[in-house]
Amino acid sequence: MELGQIVFVIPAYQAAASVGGVVRELLRVAPGARVLVVDDGSTDRTSEVARAAGAEVLRHAVNLGKGAALTMGLTAAAQRGARAAVSLDADGQHLPHEAARLAAHPAPPGALVITVRDLARAQAPGNARFSNALSNWFLSRAVGFELEDTQCGLRRYPLPECLGLGVRARGFEFESEILMRAAWMGLPIVQLPVEVYYPPPPLRVSHFHVVKDPARIIRRFLITWAETRRPRRERS
Repeated sequence: MELGQIVFVIPAYQAAASVGGVVRELLRVAPGARVLVVDDGSTDRTSEVARAAGAEVLRHAVNLGKGAALTMGLTAAAQRGARAAVSLDADGQHLPHEAARLAAHPAPPGALVITVRDLARAQAPGNARFSNALSNWFLSRAVGFELEDTQCGLRRYPLPECLGLGVRARGFEFESEILMRAAWMGLPIVQLPVEVYYPPPPLRVSHFHVVKDPARIIRRFLITWAETRRPRRERS
């Protein structure tokens, strides 16, 4: 897909220490890219740093969750005429050159392109690996085919298709719900291996809770299953 059809969306919360470097490197590897940072109610200088680095910034007055930030970003990207949005995290885990490669991937414009990390090679924390493996197993059974990485936030979203799915989650479970709804609606899903970066343990910052958030993902699956399957049962 051509760069002019893409907006890069970066949900950010308390990311003043890292978001500027992510934006600058993204603009270096993808000159002319449109970069949109959604500041999800940060109390630090996330917005100012992102804007100074060259991004357009939208902001929530209070912290609403990653899903709410992504929804705002995807909607804004569509309003700006983009065909697709590439999402990446503000903490530097997702490498900007991989985001640029994802944007240029030859998958059909209507495909949801998700990325697959080698968490062992990247030396991800053990609890994160376990949480991801559990979510992968559960969601793969739900959609009927193997999903290799259901939690990586580096994705290319086809905007008309994904904004029409009716996703309701506002937290980290957004990424699972949109994946389930896309699969159940028959959207093509392409899986692309990528490299990621995990900083040394003292420097790692994550707002993902390895117990509570997988539990929310499973709860969201059950709600979504009931919502999407009930009309089919009623028609049968």
